[in-house]
Amino acid sequence: MPEERLIVRPEQMLDEMCATLGGRAAEKVIFNKISTGALSDLEKVTKQARAMVTVYGLNDKVGNLTYYDSSGQSEYNFSKPYSEKTAELIDKEISHLIETQYQRAIDLLETNKEKLTELANVLLAKEVIFKDNLEVIFGKRPFEKSTSDIVADVQEDTQTSKPADSTQESDDASN
Repeated sequence: MPEERLIVRPEQMLDEMCATLGGRAAEKVIFNKISTGALSDLEKVTKQARAMVTVYGLNDKVGNLTYYDSSGQSEYNFSKPYSEKTAELIDKEISHLIETQYQRAIDLLETNKEKLTELANVLLAKEVIFKDNLEVIFGKRPFEKSTSDIVADVQEDTQTSKPADSTQESDDASN
């Protein structure tokens, strides 16, 4: 049976990138400086942006194509499967995706700077916070179910909508 893969929309990927860049954006908003603390976050969003552009075909300028080789043969190639001009375009598009989401994170945090400061103060006081603490600061989520709840519901619906056992159907037909 083929490997089951989660389908993710481009908007979800961009939201995740924006959230991942939130720490660096918070440094910029609060201190007007950045540090090396975001290294793993930058690595994660760079890989994600590269995948959007070169694996999933989710970039208008590069187009609906993939440079992903599921056969594993590309590891033996000594060159990229595209021109230097295309490589430059890919790099430019990856950078654009990341910078756009970084600026989006900064804008969100600047708009909600008071709440960011309140959250930082709660973290300084308690070190660990929970959903209730977040709801006091930000209010309840504008939507009722979390993504994991929605995925679980879809999986449950998929399992319950499978056709009945064929032996049951043949028994019913003979009666």
